[in-house]
Amino acid sequence: MAQLGKIPATVITGFLGAGKTTMIRNMLENANGKRIALIINEFGDLGVDRGIINGCGIEGCAEDDVVELANGCICCTVADDFLPTIRGLIDRETPPDHIVIETSGLALPKPLVKAFNWPEVRSRVTVDGVVAVLDGAALRDGLFAHDHHAVQAQREADENLDHESPLEELFEEQLHCADMVVLNKTDLLTDEERAKVEADIRAELKKSSVKIIATEHSRVENAILLGLGAAAEDDLDSRPSHHDDGHEHDHDDFESFVVSLDAVNDPADLEKRLIDIVRQYDVLRIKGFLDIPGKPMRHVVQGVGERFQRYFDRPWAEAENRRSELVVIGLHGLDRAAIEAAIKAA
Repeated sequence: MAQLGKIPATVITGFLGAGKTTMIRNMLENANGKRIALIINEFGDLGVDRGIINGCGIEGCAEDDVVELANGCICCTVADDFLPTIRGLIDRETPPDHIVIETSGLALPKPLVKAFNWPEVRSRVTVDGVVAVLDGAALRDGLFAHDHHAVQAQREADENLDHESPLEELFEEQLHCADMVVLNKTDLLTDEERAKVEADIRAELKKSSVKIIATEHSRVENAILLGLGAAAEDDLDSRPSHHDDGHEHDHDDFESFVVSLDAVNDPADLEKRLIDIVRQYDVLRIKGFLDIPGKPMRHVVQGVGERFQRYFDRPWAEAENRRSELVVIGLHGLDRAAIEAAIKAA
């Protein structure tokens, strides 16, 4: 329930490809007349997530209700980007009933929650809850963390060593700030794997009150996601961060670039090449849109590691420039020239 008439805001965090955008689409499809405004933050120059939302064809999902903060990290540009955007939404003649913020998969949620304490925002908006969406299959495969037993042995030998990877730190930041954890893609797990992943998550959580919701294809009822009443901006001390000491969040560990292609005749063949590229160059995420000759609809590509999904989402508009573009995201040091050449290879 919103505090004293304040507009509730839900922050959706989670690593690249966990299923945040799919969950938002499901939320909009089941809004039942509730006016939901979206703020979407992406890492990279190609606004794939906003494009997917705007291509959803959901009744009542107006284009100006979806605001994109592109090519930047919302946690690092709060004053410049986020605060003017949130003020623009709440100053509308008819403000939204609920605001949903989808952070970049590389963003820290706590600086964003802190921003709701700004005087011009605090009196009118409250953080209803922070929802962390986790990729169950990626957790099972150890994508975010090293061997904790081996790391602990090393730390005991030398406490000054920093054995934490950039992915592990991001995972912990997002998890420690959460009021609810959505464990997604459980259809890819056995019962035993799911139990182990849930136990690992529970051991990492700092608050016993955090609920873990297991789901497939990001399907969670709005009654579960919205209305948590957490007032997270008043509860910052229970959300520990690696950066509470003032140490800045550095995105130099990651990089992204966009690859433009000609029309793609065989998307299945392209997918095979993309999987090979992920394996060879240790790419974290590939996503974008394809122009398939003879097809009236835009083709979406979504890749998390070696797992890819493709589908047609909406017709190309009559005056729209049909194009094929993919954004590639990985740890710093990607061989851009080699990856781009491999993607474009016939």
